[in-house]
Amino acid sequence: MHTILQPEGWAKPIGYANGVAAQGRLVFVGGQIGWNSQCQFETDDFVAQVRQTLANVVDVVRAAGGEPHHITSMTWYFVDKKEYTENLKGLGQAYREVMGRHFPAMAAVQVLALVEDRAKIEIQAMAVIPES
Repeated sequence: MHTILQPEGWAKPIGYANGVAAQGRLVFVGGQIGWNSQCQFETDDFVAQVRQTLANVVDVVRAAGGEPHHITSMTWYFVDKKEYTENLKGLGQAYREVMGRHFPAMAAVQVLALVEDRAKIEIQAMAVIPES
């Protein structure tokens, strides 16, 4: 069970939650990037890499018996803030295709580089899967 935490009087966030309280089995997803299951990049397009990265995060959560709505926290690392902000509409569409309308607590950070040179995004996540 997850509860969205929204402090009284705060403006409602768009596309993320300020906080999430959850009970269950913790799943920690290591940083995923926009390559396929064979560690090969199929595109250098930012939005397409985000879509693949989110799918990779969800695949790891599913391997633990969870679903996208069990993800409680995500940290996005990208190499170009301008590319991120100029693609918000496409990012929102890709996000909804993979995650639905579930918005965990999130942070987004521009970094100088990622370990894989072709990677434009890396996402680390946490999920809480309710005990059966």
